[in-house]
Amino acid sequence: MDTPPPRDLTQPPGETLSPELRVTPSNAHYTVLIVGGGTAGVTVAAALRRQRPGLQLAIVEPSETHAYQPGWTLVGGGIFTLGQTQRPEASLIPPGVTWIKQTAAAFHPDQSVVALADGRRIGYRILVVCPGLQLDWDKIDGLRDTLGRNGVCSNYAAPYADYTWHCISAFRGGSALFTQPAMPIKCAGAPQKIMYLMADRIRRRGQLANSQFSFCLSGDALFGVPFFVPPLQQAIDSYGIQVNYRHDLKAIDGPSRTAVFSARGPDGDTREVARRFDMIHVTPPQSAPDFVKHSPLADANGWVDVDPATLRHARYANIFSLGDACSAPNAKTAAAVRMQAPVVTRNVLATLAGQPLPASYDGYGSCPLTVALGKIVLAEFAYGGKVTPSFPLDPRRPRRSAWLLKTKFLPFLYWNIMLKGSELDIGHRERHFADAA
Repeated sequence: MDTPPPRDLTQPPGETLSPELRVTPSNAHYTVLIVGGGTAGVTVAAALRRQRPGLQLAIVEPSETHAYQPGWTLVGGGIFTLGQTQRPEASLIPPGVTWIKQTAAAFHPDQSVVALADGRRIGYRILVVCPGLQLDWDKIDGLRDTLGRNGVCSNYAAPYADYTWHCISAFRGGSALFTQPAMPIKCAGAPQKIMYLMADRIRRRGQLANSQFSFCLSGDALFGVPFFVPPLQQAIDSYGIQVNYRHDLKAIDGPSRTAVFSARGPDGDTREVARRFDMIHVTPPQSAPDFVKHSPLADANGWVDVDPATLRHARYANIFSLGDACSAPNAKTAAAVRMQAPVVTRNVLATLAGQPLPASYDGYGSCPLTVALGKIVLAEFAYGGKVTPSFPLDPRRPRRSAWLLKTKFLPFLYWNIMLKGSELDIGHRERHFADAA
């Protein structure tokens, strides 16, 4: 992930890195090579090792720190500490898997080779591409110069999630702006989750009357699945939040605390709008990593071009992709990876055995929409906007049980089950509910 440079990530207290790196010569070759050691890469590697312990397997990943990114909203909201969301990458690489601590630079699929930034070329029989996406901070003029100060914060990078909580804690009224760029982005609900958490805290302090909250989003709907819009609209109304649709953040002047938006009218005309702020939470534009979008693996939009069901590449039968970098039209969430990883694992092993692909992904994703402290709308959905909850309860109703799921169970599931290569699916399926929530 591309994060701005002002502050370095540090390891949690008491933990030191002790990576067991194998020497990787220029002509190294692996049965399965995984590009990306985040959620998707570690999960697939662990699952493959569980099912085929003797598999020659390597992960290409430059980062020393692994992050539970769904927790960053809770860091910004004052519920988690940053340390709770981070662990050394070395502690998560499955035993027997080679960690190539380097950045991928280019793909040569016709030769079944990945070129690394240090000049090495690594061969493979099967390639799994899951490097995540990149945050395009520089598409917003002035953002890098002011991020982390002047009331400009973002939960989309670990070094700045703590600053979000600092801004919320120090806020005593005034203007708070929250932005959301054009899709796709990581966790489409995250830009407004922090807004509701802050608004609820401000209301509990009795300061909502002298505060102005504005949500400036590029799209023309609060959420991509219409079924879940009503409870979000209820939250908007209860906090008195002004929603500005078709607003794209273009520039920020930190010292003057001014944000400049390009606002699109219903007829397609655009105008420049300047808004003052005391605090602004920025969600940056996002895209596939440059080394992906400029490769033979990319589709017209720069994502790894895959079949949305099998997650196999559209043109290269020995390449699979999952997670944020792939072109499948699902929500880019950890919950999606939890369902994609078993599909890729089974299909990789079938490919190695020369068998038909047995597994199919239905587009499942989940977004726990935090509408207040202790209250979450648990949105679960699949391809085509199908509502696919795991429980037979109306998911539009904010529930404390979903809050406990988000803050207690899901982090445990992530670190102790998912990243260990184990599967846990409660059994989501399409369900239908009455119109009234």
